[in-house]
Amino acid sequence: MTLLSLLLDNEENGKKLFLLGNEAIARGALEASVSVVTTYPGTPSSEIGDTLYDLHKEAGIKFQFSVNEKVAVETAFAASISGVRSLVFMKHVGLNVASDPFVTTAYTGTRAGMVVLTADDPSMYSSQNEQDNRHYAELAHIPMIEPSNPQEAKDFLVKAYEISEKYNIPVLFRTTTRVAHMRAPVALGKIEKEHVSVAQFVKDPERFVSLPSNALRLKEKLIEKISEIEKESDSYDLNRIERIGSGGIGIITSGASFNSVMDVVNEYALDADILKIGLSYPAPRDMISAFLSEHERVVVIEELDPYLENNVRITSQINGLKTIINGKIDGYFSYSHEFTPDTVAQSLSKIMGFPYTPIVAVKSVLPPRPPVLCPGCPHRATYYAVERAVKMMKVDPVYSSDIGCYSLGFYEPYREADTMISMGSSIGLANGFSLVSGRKVIAFIGDSTFYHSGIEPLINAYHYGLNMLVMILDNDVTAMTGQQPNPGSDTDTEVAPVKIEEIVRGIGISDIAIVDPYDTAVTLKAITSALRNDGISVIISRRECAILRDRKMQKNGKLQVYTVNQDKCGLCMNCVENFACPAIYIEDKRIKINPDLCDGCGVCSQVYVCPYRAIEVEHASI
Repeated sequence: MTLLSLLLDNEENGKKLFLLGNEAIARGALEASVSVVTTYPGTPSSEIGDTLYDLHKEAGIKFQFSVNEKVAVETAFAASISGVRSLVFMKHVGLNVASDPFVTTAYTGTRAGMVVLTADDPSMYSSQNEQDNRHYAELAHIPMIEPSNPQEAKDFLVKAYEISEKYNIPVLFRTTTRVAHMRAPVALGKIEKEHVSVAQFVKDPERFVSLPSNALRLKEKLIEKISEIEKESDSYDLNRIERIGSGGIGIITSGASFNSVMDVVNEYALDADILKIGLSYPAPRDMISAFLSEHERVVVIEELDPYLENNVRITSQINGLKTIINGKIDGYFSYSHEFTPDTVAQSLSKIMGFPYTPIVAVKSVLPPRPPVLCPGCPHRATYYAVERAVKMMKVDPVYSSDIGCYSLGFYEPYREADTMISMGSSIGLANGFSLVSGRKVIAFIGDSTFYHSGIEPLINAYHYGLNMLVMILDNDVTAMTGQQPNPGSDTDTEVAPVKIEEIVRGIGISDIAIVDPYDTAVTLKAITSALRNDGISVIISRRECAILRDRKMQKNGKLQVYTVNQDKCGLCMNCVENFACPAIYIEDKRIKINPDLCDGCGVCSQVYVCPYRAIEVEHASI
């Protein structure tokens, strides 16, 4: 049986599957009988969407890769107040985009259960920051749940819907990279069907129209809800105490940090009780107070900000307790990065006084390897063409980049990224640079990012008549997070694709070119022409993601592999130093192409890359 069929299996309650945390969350959505699922793809939450997208039809779920996180939250909220359970998920920075509706949904409240999942990324494995989204719970007065492993990820999600429906409030479900990508046995529960209902929106404008006159009253009700949840939080099995020590020292922790804590406690046989908090907001103040009273010293261990620690210290002060509290605020633990058993042991040893020997990392003998674009990636050809055109035109542009695969244009040899801060910021920042710098600005943005948040700043640029070249790199998918579809994708026959060029023309921009980046001559001509323009130029560099292309070519037995004709090669090194495809390398002072990496795009064989025309087709792979 496939994983998808196993996830859909409802015959054996208690059967175990070896699941990623994200796959366990997908199963939890099934067990909770979620009817509507929305998302904008973002690591580390991507596998939830990939899994539910693949099984949503068979499961009877309405699934949507939304244009951005704000739309995803609004769609899920409408489903909830129409009486059907909804799940919306995103990476941590996505909640910034969705924060406007997210905060207000707490005021209006929900009807059927609604869960908003945020996947935080400590250590920034695939993100531009490592913000701690636990603060959103307090900001919005929305209850928050944090699982520590795949089993809890599934079980706690089901519990989240119970809380949501009991109090008619959205629930924030916070995971992290480690929880999302941890794999462990997960005991399945029953897929409940009694929560499935037919959507029917009952009008209640005094509640759902958030004018100040309504919102003032709704805010008071919201505070009452949170107060009620706090009173009951002590009884939730989401929070529990592991009685290990003799009562002298206690540890309070949550989320992924709990796993590191338990590893250290077991490895060093530490005398410490552990209070594990799964419902982090509102904090179980009575349980925390009792735990503090039982211990002379309590250590708070959590990743990123001292969120729990602040609550613990406040609880201690309110109750006049004398317990010694250690954590981040007094300098024992870092405010940054993901915790490991080693970092936890190092800090705990300073507090508890047990002998600790740091793990000595083996010095790597490998050279540094920055991330690179895939062989055959159309973005490489685009960046190469821009570099050539800029040199030909003798301009010194400001490069404004964006979030996606093309952000790798920052690295050598291209170095075509001077700024990159958020989704859609390439065109937004280009507005400012064009306004004040007096230099040509080249903004790079992908197709999915353009739909997400690139349209509005392009409207602004046209409205104010600014001078910039916008390079829209259209590879037909949201590639960096796993080739999910976007509004421009034409792979799904059940939805209508939205053409980027029609949006651009609709704004009023007339200088538009659509090029195939594999055709270097045409691409160069379009870029040089745009660089002569004093207004807004848009070039859509359109070629499907190389990963998708390779799959098709291999399936059809049409994948060409290139080689270097050593008799023709002039060793100019342009293909290695400036084009920089990872399939091209130097061995024995000769340039060669690795046939296992070459995907046959053929760009390197063109005269603008190889002036000696020494790169030729070797054979077709079957």
